[in-house]
Amino acid sequence: MPTPAALDADPTAGPVVPRSPRTSRRAPGLRATRALRGAVLLGSLVLSGCAPAPAGTDGPRAPAPAASATATPQPDAAATPATEPTPTAEAPAPAPAAVPRRDASPEAQPAAAVLPPPVRLRVPDVQLDMPVLAMGVDDDGAMALPSDTADAGWYRFGPAPGAAGTTVVAAHVDSLVHGLGAFARLRDVPAGASVTVTTADGTDHEYRVDRVERISKTEVPLDLLFDRSGPERLVLVTCGGEFDRGTGHYLDNVVVTVLPVP
Repeated sequence: MPTPAALDADPTAGPVVPRSPRTSRRAPGLRATRALRGAVLLGSLVLSGCAPAPAGTDGPRAPAPAASATATPQPDAAATPATEPTPTAEAPAPAPAAVPRRDASPEAQPAAAVLPPPVRLRVPDVQLDMPVLAMGVDDDGAMALPSDTADAGWYRFGPAPGAAGTTVVAAHVDSLVHGLGAFARLRDVPAGASVTVTTADGTDHEYRVDRVERISKTEVPLDLLFDRSGPERLVLVTCGGEFDRGTGHYLDNVVVTVLPVP
């Protein structure tokens, strides 16, 4: 389960999703930890069995027939050749089917498909067209973001476009150095607006805006924001609401949920 962390590291800008309710000069933000990788080892079950041999039958034997007092004439053995019965060969029992075995070691498992990362984001309704950079986490465990407000950051430890789960793209809303960022326009994007994400292989992934929300940083649903399973979706995140001069951060996040076009 992801834990909260800050999206913006400086007091001038950035999407900040609450890290955890604690007091600090640095505002709580959007933290995402790497998911633990594990392997499930499947054991092989070999079934075998044998039928018990039929037991002998103990009991009184039938008495042998008594010899007749009157001899019965026998046919001439030379005139009538003896015919021996032909033995009947029994078909061998089929061998038991072999139980299939499978190598369950982690090394033998197929590698997960690696999808191309996003490199460009376009939202024509608000004149947003910007490069997307692959980002990880900073020294505090917060999602790292490009320092330039002209660039967006994709959380590279989460799903890429086309994969199940949530693709997270975030950017600073403004900066004293770089000025107002393009993500500041997200608060005005209408529902149903077209969103295009281009991946490194040149594929355009088409989406439609489902909803735009302004959420207090203490109430952002991080479990949904960093969801690695379920239906595919894209989430765009930046800062919004009032600016708290005491902490140097905005009080809210603007979260745009975007769904793929069928």
